[in-house]
Amino acid sequence: MIERDFVSRKKKEFQIQEFIKNSLRGVGLSHTKIQRTPLGEKIIISASRPGLIIGSGGSNIKKLTAQLKKEFGLENPQIEINEIQNTSLVAAVVAEKIAITLEKYGTMRFKGTGHKAMAEVLSSGGRGVEILISGKIPSSRARVWRFYQGYLKKCGHAAQTLVDKAYAVANLKSGIVGIQVSIMPPDVRLPDDVRYIEAVEPVVEELTKKESEKIVEELKKESVTKETSKENVDKKTKPIEVAVKDEK
Repeated sequence: MIERDFVSRKKKEFQIQEFIKNSLRGVGLSHTKIQRTPLGEKIIISASRPGLIIGSGGSNIKKLTAQLKKEFGLENPQIEINEIQNTSLVAAVVAEKIAITLEKYGTMRFKGTGHKAMAEVLSSGGRGVEILISGKIPSSRARVWRFYQGYLKKCGHAAQTLVDKAYAVANLKSGIVGIQVSIMPPDVRLPDDVRYIEAVEPVVEELTKKESEKIVEELKKESVTKETSKENVDKKTKPIEVAVKDEK
């Protein structure tokens, strides 16, 4: 039962994310995160143009809240919007820009669109970028165009976890065109990045003759005080021991 509830919950979250992605087209949507709170479901939307999501007087966000209640039976969905600062390093935003450009200008400028998007990613600090545009471009025969520059991991754990990947679709007259974008962020540390730390040698301070003589005198005084205190203790304990012997 626990496994079924977990699977159904994840399935519902995926459906909500897809619904928001299809409803908020053209706002620079990056990703959607859903959190469960005691007050209800908290939906965090990360986008580059939050003003379009909110709308004038919050009309768009009220409409989206009502749709989520009706479609998925959410009791009290709370929508929170995060603004993306550097949109050129988010693969979902770059893929959406390319899809909107292809729908607006057609397939005649697809090479310029791909090179421009690639240059924006690298100028923003990206270590590497790959753009795949697949479909009937520019002829009636489908093929894949690849735009690649910089350093990008293609396999292994680093490629699965560190590389930002996204996919978008452009609806053209000739058919559907798919855009796949992969970006290597600038602040990623790869497993083969080994850094050495130089060992710091301990600093030994040389004492002068006066300082050494002073330390020796202090040690002698400490030893004398310890001896005198021991003698005093012995003097105090001796009469007690004699008295005990006499009583016996």
